[in-house]
Amino acid sequence: MATSRGHESIDDDASDARPRDLPPANVDIARIEKAVREILLAVGENPDREGLLKTPNRVARAYAELMAGLPIDPREHLKTVFRERYDEVVLLRDIEFHSLCEHHLLPFTGKAHVAYLPDGKVVGLSKLARLVEGYARRPQVQERLTTQIADALMEELNPIGAACVIEATHTCMTIRGAKKHGSTMVTSALRGIFKENPSSRAEILSLMHFSNGMKV
Repeated sequence: MATSRGHESIDDDASDARPRDLPPANVDIARIEKAVREILLAVGENPDREGLLKTPNRVARAYAELMAGLPIDPREHLKTVFRERYDEVVLLRDIEFHSLCEHHLLPFTGKAHVAYLPDGKVVGLSKLARLVEGYARRPQVQERLTTQIADALMEELNPIGAACVIEATHTCMTIRGAKKHGSTMVTSALRGIFKENPSSRAEILSLMHFSNGMKV
């Protein structure tokens, strides 16, 4: 049985997969259900027909997963560090993420490439992925998501440099509005030596855009 904030118990729904990473946010299930029911009525649908009967609850639980980053501070993943005399780039590429555009509450998905040049402190690679996930699972804009990741690395690890490049597809412009299918938005945030030194900037961007030895 699944519950939230003491609201009425609701049956497990086999059509919804269980989240495998961040625990869902503690959202007000009943309030979201009521709002979704009103939306269905507003567009001329019948929320009491068989196919839509459980939709308000499914949407409420989906939002709990999509907002899972709101109750946490993603910087906490960078608190556990290792002291290593390593002075080369640490790069984790192709971190898949899913986020929610705060302008239309439609999803945008893509990959983040995250790097830093250590100054005596390194973190486990999984922490970089969790950092991205923590900032992505909330209402976002891609520009802010990119800068939040780079700033967190700089402020928590004090590296010589940090960089984040994100490539994403936004459904708010592929399925509505401009309807430009296949378009990809690219944002970057460079800090420290990667912003100040042209050769270092060129090197990190080159590393981020190489795949299997081939430039993409």
